[in-house]
Amino acid sequence: MHIIVVERKTHFRYRNPGCLVLNNREFITRPDLVQAKRAKIINLSKDYSYLGYGYYCSLLAEARSQKVIPSVKTILELRERSIYSHTLPELDELLRQQVKKLVMLPSAPFVLHIFFGRTDDPRFPDLARRVFDEFRAPMLRLNISPEDGWHIASIRPMALSDLKPEQEEFFELALETYTRSSWRTPKAKPAAKYSLAILHNPADALPPSDKRTLQKFIRIGEQMGVEVELIEKKDYSELAEYDALFIRETTALDHHTFRFAKKAENEGMAVIDDPTSILRCTNKVYLSELLKANKIPTPKTVVLDNRGIEAIEQEIPYPIILKIPDGSFSRGIVKAENRQQLQDAAARLLRESDVILAQEYLYTDFDWRIGILRGQAIYACQYFMSRGHWQIVKHADSGRFTEGGYRTLPIEEAPADVVELALKAAGLIGNGLYGVDLKQTPKGVVVIEVNDNPSINQGEEDAILKDDLYRRIIQEFIRRLEERPGGAAENGGSAVSLPQTVVPATTAAPSPAQIAAQVAAKVAAEVAAKIAAEVSSQVAQAIYNAARPQAVAGEDSGEQPDLPLPFTRK
Repeated sequence: MHIIVVERKTHFRYRNPGCLVLNNREFITRPDLVQAKRAKIINLSKDYSYLGYGYYCSLLAEARSQKVIPSVKTILELRERSIYSHTLPELDELLRQQVKKLVMLPSAPFVLHIFFGRTDDPRFPDLARRVFDEFRAPMLRLNISPEDGWHIASIRPMALSDLKPEQEEFFELALETYTRSSWRTPKAKPAAKYSLAILHNPADALPPSDKRTLQKFIRIGEQMGVEVELIEKKDYSELAEYDALFIRETTALDHHTFRFAKKAENEGMAVIDDPTSILRCTNKVYLSELLKANKIPTPKTVVLDNRGIEAIEQEIPYPIILKIPDGSFSRGIVKAENRQQLQDAAARLLRESDVILAQEYLYTDFDWRIGILRGQAIYACQYFMSRGHWQIVKHADSGRFTEGGYRTLPIEEAPADVVELALKAAGLIGNGLYGVDLKQTPKGVVVIEVNDNPSINQGEEDAILKDDLYRRIIQEFIRRLEERPGGAAENGGSAVSLPQTVVPATTAAPSPAQIAAQVAAKVAAEVAAKIAAEVSSQVAQAIYNAARPQAVAGEDSGEQPDLPLPFTRK
């Protein structure tokens, strides 16, 4: 259900099917008026100034665990250009690309109005959508300037009173489309307690979960009171409408999957794969150093660039495996049998990355894959090499591929040393869902890699646990949601509710200063501090801090090793 908050109800003159319209004082002082557990708040207050009514409508909505636009973060970011300037280069580039496509180029500054991600200027629909992705505010005004190249001079929130008569109809259409887009068709069953978005790519030839498996997640979620919906890359702007995100698409750092994970984390959603896990797992150079620093047995591995190719023969015997840092599903991996093959393969891979990995070749009939969720092993599979090939997946030049067979075993039947080492390796990454690949060799068990986005397919990884595998994963999302601040676990397992410290309905509405003192001063300070810290810090440093592993102390030292930043692609 959507709740529309306005300065005065007389200001709202539009059709509002299914929406409750409240003035901002009612919303602040009468939380009992909003009974829907998953209410979505559209804050159309006239003024979002700090400690004003509009600001407190968004602040208290977040304190009540309600979804709201604009969020407090967005309100604070839009206060000054210096705060949101880090987002402008990408937006300016998109603006310039769209200007170049115009038949009639603008010759003077102009204003672009954006209502719920839509604009009444047909020249810039993509820009409007992207700005709304960055700043989820109902109404925005962009001042566009041609000086020193077309760019966005400023972004400011708008109020209903700013609408011109000719914009009224378009605003109404945009509002109606936005509220209707996230409605669910009523069904004769109890309302879902939570909503889970599963990000997938229908065109992916080797997805982590196939279509049948995704439908299984939907059915099991329905049984557990979780509404599961499939989303795609194009649904980025609607991500905040959900309570949790499950990424079932092959992840990478320079990719929309990482942006989805980062946005979900910033929105306070439960998310698997989380950004830190993606960062630690998807770059094999970083993962190799992490495992080595924590004394996890791995095949002999050397990081090299174009100056270290000749010397590698002295450290690793042929055949030598070469890997690009961010390959997946056996892609970006080459076996070199001699020096010529090594030089050719290295030259090709180094065109994609400044550094690559050289690794000793350890042939086994199969790899172990141990699935781990929150520090517990949940499945054990043997993935066999593709027939006549040295990898599990054999990729042809035509783009076609063949896969080897598999065998799923109960965890208790998997070798104890394999499971133990898998748990230790996954513990270096986090507490999410991981697939650890290992080999049993004459010299012992070694870890090949840790996957942040492991395969889960019907009839394969679920062969032992059946439906219980899906229940365990969905239950982990429920646990995370209920243990977050304001979740059911902090409220005795009941629906979220705030202490009734607000002024009764019969009392005159308090001033913003009184509200600050009685209800949200502490919350406001925490949010403001968080936003200030986030905006002021450098993005690279934030990623670095997130990526620093909680290293396992060695037997001979209590110190944690320092690891280098992961290398990135060109």
